Amino acid sequence: MADTVIRIEALHKSYQTSAGLFPALKEVNLSIAAGEFVAIMGPSGSGKSTFMNILGCLDKPSAGRYFLDGRSVAELGKDELAMLRNRTIGFVFQGFNLLPRMTLLENVALPLIYRGLEREERHQRAQELLAKVGLGSYAASTPNKISGGQQQRVAIARALVNRPRLILADEPTGNLDSQTSEEIMTLFEELNREGITIVLVTHEEDIARHAKRKVRFFDGRIISDQATHQQEVAV
Repeated sequence: MADTVIRIEALHKSYQTSAGLFPALKEVNLSIAAGEFVAIMGPSGSGKSTFMNILGCLDKPSAGRYFLDGRSVAELGKDELAMLRNRTIGFVFQGFNLLPRMTLLENVALPLIYRGLEREERHQRAQELLAKVGLGSYAASTPNKISGGQQQRVAIARALVNRPRLILADEPTGNLDSQTSEEIMTLFEELNREGITIVLVTHEEDIARHAKRKVRFFDGRIISDQATHQQEVAV
């Protein structure tokens, strides 16, 4: 049986507003095993973005427990948490967040600086990943010289550079046309087949169908959790 990468127990998250305490997440329980591909869905305001921020250790729950790769996040110090996040999670966002004055190679290699790797090793690993996403010949280009779809491929390469077990992708196709979105989702499927766990937020059913499991949020709660047709076919 696959080990559990994410385990959420009775998680709550509330925010203080001018109107009082707003409950963004209510009694959320969820486990995600290694190698799963999960789509997180729901309308705006359903809590899915808040949930992803907690999964990425970018925010803390108000109550409940979060175990990432077997470790209780609440019990980790600041440095321990930063190290766990850096080595376990790769992030992909709707906005590509590439540094415009850096080459694509330098953008991909950037997270490795915080790992203390030598320049030669950083660049070698970055070049390998650019080749993996089909952009090996663009290493010396800057982000403004390539398309939006290519920029997202670079962002995915950057997310992979620390060899994470888990990719968190927040609306990764939101700025892309339908054909380019399909290409990006095909790349995610390939990465998942290689064993990387993927958790992806999307509003779109056409994007979610690439996942093996759909978890739907509404009003701060999980209202459904089911295998997709793709998973049923695979089984």
